[in-house]
Amino acid sequence: MSVNGKKVLHMDRNPYYGGESSSITPLEELYKRFQLLEGPPESMGRGRDWNVDLIPKFLMANGQLVKMLLYTEVTRYLDFKVVEGSFVYKGGKIYKVPSTETEALASNLMGMFEKRRFRKFLVFVANFDENDPKTFEGVDPQTTSMRDVYRKFDLGQDVIDFTGHALALYRTDDYLDQPCLETINRIKLYSESLARYGKSPYLYPLYGLGELPQGFARLSAIYGGTYMLNKPVDDIIMENGKVVGVKSEGEVARCKQLICDPSYIPDRVRKAGQVIRIICILSHPIKNTNDANSCQIIIPQNQVNRKSDIYVCMISYAHNVAAQGKYIAIASTTVETTDPEKEVEPALELLEPIDQKFVAISDLYEPIDDGCESQVSSLPQPWLLAAPPGHLPDSPWALGFGCFQVFCSCSYDATTHFETTCNDIKDIYKRMAGMAFDFENMKRKQNDVFGEAEQ
Repeated sequence: MSVNGKKVLHMDRNPYYGGESSSITPLEELYKRFQLLEGPPESMGRGRDWNVDLIPKFLMANGQLVKMLLYTEVTRYLDFKVVEGSFVYKGGKIYKVPSTETEALASNLMGMFEKRRFRKFLVFVANFDENDPKTFEGVDPQTTSMRDVYRKFDLGQDVIDFTGHALALYRTDDYLDQPCLETINRIKLYSESLARYGKSPYLYPLYGLGELPQGFARLSAIYGGTYMLNKPVDDIIMENGKVVGVKSEGEVARCKQLICDPSYIPDRVRKAGQVIRIICILSHPIKNTNDANSCQIIIPQNQVNRKSDIYVCMISYAHNVAAQGKYIAIASTTVETTDPEKEVEPALELLEPIDQKFVAISDLYEPIDDGCESQVSSLPQPWLLAAPPGHLPDSPWALGFGCFQVFCSCSYDATTHFETTCNDIKDIYKRMAGMAFDFENMKRKQNDVFGEAEQ
């Protein structure tokens, strides 16, 4: 918003950046947050050597967030490391996720004939181009279901499990009966991300994910944005059904539009489920991962009789987030029963022995409306503060003035990447600005400020 010429005031009730996706430091602060009053033992090393993410996520090397970071030049404030491996759980053991033809042929996940069929499938996906019907091989990207594509290549259930959950990164099996284009594109994203660095398709910022919001805050400041930490929001002021300002400590900051997370407008969001996340501190790498100092493990739901997958993200001292020789593994999943801790047991068994556990169960919230009044929500969207060219002032577009102009993000889901979060950000941007977020336009604006040489 700042880069696009908006005047932005960013208020945060917390004394740190990033809201619920911050990284907690020093370690003593994490113990306090989880009401462990005895504090960390000496064996944990220096408290300030720790930066512990509350919400574990990795960046897809070729994904949307990396593009946003590159195009907005936030990368100048961050350093990344490639995550060393991606693994999938099958029959109580973990295996490296095969995602290239060579790896597929060497993998223990499949028998010999299955490997050949899977290789054919990977070649089909790599060559697939939705704009070139010659690459379709009888598959219609808009109508053929993914279930039918798997059938076409005669892939077995185990292969379907890791393809859908470890390559396409779906949390459930709902995708099987939907058109296959989305899944094919997801597998392509995984393969292209993997191709960039080789070890895995994932990246992770040194010093923790809390660096990301700080990087964006710095960029916003370059374009005139103002950031206020420790600033409580006492009231959101509405006039004629539209936001006009925010009250804090007796003062009012006036605005035309407001973006916030669900915790700031509890009466305008609905609960859409829960996520359990268990932060585990270890003194060893995870077994059967070739002693990787970072990795992801996906436990497909079919393997443990669930409806949604269980994820493990592991990082370590190599990423400047833990004391020397220490590892942080975070297991997470969407809650399905009344005993969430029992649901993540298959993941915790892979991590034993665990030095210390921190259990967080978070409600997932989503906005009730899209920032516009419900009685006019059947009219064209996105809403604008003025009619776009070609629309008469009394056309439905002008009724954008009837909007609340309060735009709320969704809570962070259980996925271990930022793709769903980026979709939410782009969707909010589109509703606010009236046009899709344009990466290329962002690039051009950067050139105006930083000059071509820096690109």
